[in-house]
Amino acid sequence: MNKFIKSLVMTTAASSMLLAGSALAADQKIGVVNFQEVMGKIPQTAVVMQKLEAEFKDEKAVLAQLEKDIKYFQEKKQRDASVMSKKEKDKLDQSIATKFQEYQAKGKEFQQRTGVRQNEETTKIIALVRQAIDNIAAKDKFDLILEQKAVVFSKPKLSITNDVIEKVSKLK
Repeated sequence: MNKFIKSLVMTTAASSMLLAGSALAADQKIGVVNFQEVMGKIPQTAVVMQKLEAEFKDEKAVLAQLEKDIKYFQEKKQRDASVMSKKEKDKLDQSIATKFQEYQAKGKEFQQRTGVRQNEETTKIIALVRQAIDNIAAKDKFDLILEQKAVVFSKPKLSITNDVIEKVSKLK
């Protein structure tokens, strides 16, 4: 009988806590933002991409030329192999190998540099987006704003994505 009373008291206490937790959660204002959509729709992202494209245009052209050179040498070898001497074939193979090594080295450096610059610029944009989210949260008195990826389900009325896009689009 004693165990029955204890389990009844524990069940009652647990139920009370769940109800109290639900009541507290009902008083909170929660918003959801789709960060990817924001990043895809704000004009700052397009400006940064154009800026980076212009910044790395020359290096990209060098890589494209190396690609063309490698392809040309490979086609020449395939086309003229039957009339070439062993020495000419070896020289051509050496040229292809040298160009390929140069292409790999420059390509790796290019990827690293563009990655670093893209991260730098993206960090600046993210700061603007976070600033907009903070302003919207303060103005509209949100208690919690979640990233859309972290939410399994939310009603569309909880989304502040369009508000964030609008606010960030006005920032420079």
